[in-house]
This record gives sequence, C-alpha cells and structure tokens, in this order.
Amino acid sequence: MAEQPLHEHTLGNGLRVVVCEDHVVPLAAVNIWYGVGSRHERSGRTGLAHLFEHLMFQGSANVAEGEHAALLESAGATFNASTSFERTNYYETVPVSHLELALWLEADRMGTLPAALTQANLDNQRDVVKNERRQRYDNQPYGTAFERLCALTFPEGHPYAHTPIGSMDDLDATTIEDCVDFFGTWYAPGNAVLSVVGDVDPAATIEAVERYFGGLPTGPEKPAARPGDLGPLAGVREETLSEDVPSPAYFAMFTLPTDGGDDVEAAELAVEILGGGSGSRLYDRMVRRDQIATEVWAGVTRLASGQSLAIVDAIGPEPDKIASVLDEELERFAAHGPDADETARATAQAERGFLEQTETVTGLANALSQNATQFDDPARVFTAPGRAAAVTGDAIKQMAGRWLAPGGRTALTYGGTS
Repeated sequence: MAEQPLHEHTLGNGLRVVVCEDHVVPLAAVNIWYGVGSRHERSGRTGLAHLFEHLMFQGSANVAEGEHAALLESAGATFNASTSFERTNYYETVPVSHLELALWLEADRMGTLPAALTQANLDNQRDVVKNERRQRYDNQPYGTAFERLCALTFPEGHPYAHTPIGSMDDLDATTIEDCVDFFGTWYAPGNAVLSVVGDVDPAATIEAVERYFGGLPTGPEKPAARPGDLGPLAGVREETLSEDVPSPAYFAMFTLPTDGGDDVEAAELAVEILGGGSGSRLYDRMVRRDQIATEVWAGVTRLASGQSLAIVDAIGPEPDKIASVLDEELERFAAHGPDADETARATAQAERGFLEQTETVTGLANALSQNATQFDDPARVFTAPGRAAAVTGDAIKQMAGRWLAPGGRTALTYGGTS
C-alpha cells in the first residue's frame, strides 16, 4: 500500500486526531486508542483495564444502559473493543452518514461514563469478565499457558508479570471508587488518539471532532510509567504441570527487543523462520522428520514499553525431546543464520501481514492509532514493509544469537492425563 495523505490535528485538551481519506466505499472507521492497559494497573486491582472495555458499553450521561450498542446496530455499524498490556481500543465502522453519531457516542462516554456507573452494572460486567476468564482461560486446555509464562518470565510486581484478563480475587475486590479513580486517571483526551478513516472530508471531520470532544477537560497528568525493560533471559526457568489436557505439550517464552527499533524487525523474521507455520524449521524438524510433535507454532507479541515476547508452542507425547530439539535448532540458527530463501519468505510474510492489517478502513484506522500512540508517528504504518525488507540475514543471525539462545527462556511442560 502506498502512503496515503494524513490530516493531523490536536485539540486544546490534548486529544490527537488523525484523518485519512479513502473513498472506495461509503464507510467511516472511528478508532480510539487510550494509553492504558494491564501494565498500568496497580497490585491488587489487576483486570481493571479489561473490565473497562466492558463498562464503556454500559451507558454514560446521555446514553442509557444498552443504548450505545443499540444505536450503533440500528445505524448498521460494526463495533468492538480490545485490551492489551499497553492500551485499550474502542472502534466502530459506520455508514459515513452516521459518522457524527459514532463521534458523539465516543465523546459522551469519554467525558461522562461515571454518571452511569452503578453497582448493578459493575457487578454485572464483573461477572461477564469472570465468565470470560473461565471460558477462554481456566477451562480451556493450555488456556493459562501465556499467563503462567508471563508470571515466570517477569519478576513479581513487574508491569508485564500479569496479563490483561486479571485475577478472580482482584476482580471481586474492585469497587465503584476504584473504577471512578481508574477512569479519571486514564480516560482523558490527553491520553487518547482518535483516528477516522474512510469516505470523509478531513476538514469537516476535524470540525466535528472539535464540536463533540473539544469541551472535555484535559484530565490529570498521567502517573509516571513503571519501567518494563528486562533484557535477554539468562538460564532456563521451567514449571511442570499436571493438568487434564488432550496431549503432553511444551510451551516456551523468550524476551525480544522492544518494539520500535530495527532489532524487533529482525526478531519477528527470525521467529517466523523458526516456527511460523508448516514451512518453518521447527515444524519440519519436529513434525515431519523426528515426529515428536503433532503441532508446533511460534509467534511474537510486540511490546513498545518493555521487552517484546516470542512464544513457542509444541504439542507432542515427549516434551523433554521437544525441549532438546528446540535447543539444537536454536543453536544451529544462531550459528549459521537463515538462508536467502528463508529470509525472502519471511519478508514476504511480513508484507502480507501488513496488507491484511491495512486493507480495510477498520484495520488502517487501528494501525494509525497504534503508531500515533506508541511511536508518535501515525504515518509510520506505511513504512512497515520497507522496514522488514531492509533486514539482512546477518542481522537476523546476530539477533538470534543474543535473544533466542538455547539457554535463555522460561517454559511450561504439560504432562497430559488423557
């Protein structure tokens, strides 16, 4: 995708606005990133960022409970929200004739959510989140693997040591006062980026944003961020679990460079070559040749305020052999690096991922908000394919030798009982 003109504006209250015209279809994507995720939570109140992802749909001063979703549905919109370690994201894609409805709804909940926050809807949404945790984590085979690996990788109290889903005990302990304080601290124009992409007039869109959001107060100064740097792991820290899972398995986590620099581009290509699908080295060795695994996969979680993470998942009857073969393949990769074909394939995969991310107005709006929030440069999204293409095989080899060394990881071994 060629770089598209962006129209940027910052309101007096600090809200950053990015508008991009795309006249292919008569739609408008509205996307807000708030700079708050699980890394900003305090001890004893984990899960608040994710809880707010749900509370923000429960009404505000001028929107009754259930009306936010009903108004968007009646306008033919698609909408959702998500929470990660570093941000919470709210988004809707509407027929362009309903753009101002979407802006008004976002402004009303940004400015007035506590007016509609009651014990009843807090209790209701807390139960929704707890049930989500049961369904997606606690009652799923290997469902808590990522959460356990983060706790094993990062020291207690580290901002990335717990995941966005939070703990049952902390969710139970959350009060109305906690929610009001959390909202007042983080849900403010000065801690948000609003991107609008679609069949819009940039000047008219910015004027509408000024009209709906301009009167909201800036909000307090954000608390200083806790440092997230950790560096490469030293040694292997491992836990063995006796859970009722379909098959024994081995899960490993490595730290990687922080998102935003050249090193993370090399890291993502390295992980793609090692475990990104059926053409990867680990799949070829473990599944095809040695037949010690039925599935193997590796992927990257990029983090902009601390170490990014690489995950390797391998399902197979002999986890000890999987761990040994993983060491062999990591050592070989660090010693010799990728060949030219592997590098070319990984670069092509990176370009494909960029195109999939930005081919819709919804995806492009999200990418603009991300790059504005995390790197202060929304246009950075358009340089992603070039950054990946510039990575050399030597850079991948050097990165792997430092960050993907055989002796530097945390791991979970599932014994299997079925």
